[in-house]
Amino acid sequence: MDTTTAREQALDAAERLFYGRGVQSVGMDDIRGASGVSLKRLYQLYPAKEQLVEAYLERRDTRWRTRLAESVARHEDPRERILAVFDWLREWFGEPGFRGCAWINAYGELGATSERVARQVRAHKGAFREYLAGLVADAGLPAALTGPLFLLAEGAMATAGITGSAEPAAQAREAARLLLG
Repeated sequence: MDTTTAREQALDAAERLFYGRGVQSVGMDDIRGASGVSLKRLYQLYPAKEQLVEAYLERRDTRWRTRLAESVARHEDPRERILAVFDWLREWFGEPGFRGCAWINAYGELGATSERVARQVRAHKGAFREYLAGLVADAGLPAALTGPLFLLAEGAMATAGITGSAEPAAQAREAARLLLG
């Protein structure tokens, strides 16, 4: 098995297990069993579990932001693009196996003890906020709307993860609509 294949298999297994069960409840042996990558090879690729968690969050960030941007880009009107963020969140919250925001979950488990994880979470949340700032600017709206829109989206993510419902996205969308006037 070449390095790229082993890395992808390990990350696929890590994503399923870390997201589904939580980072701390999954050991490297669980990753080995789910990925088919030997423990020796896993530790060659990721000398510490923390490095595997970091790689999982980084890869998930790229996929998450790409899916969001592709969905939002289908809308032509700049104000509708902002509301489309919340429509996409509703779709994501309704997916089978949705367990909340991977970054909020990882930060809750490891943010106080792992600078690598905290850095990945901050980078993801910062990139999402910047994305929203770009949508706000494209719509010709005051930059001051970015913070409240970001908090609406983040609050919806946390609430949806806790309640297991997609409804927080609809509520946040309505609040965003009111904010946009």
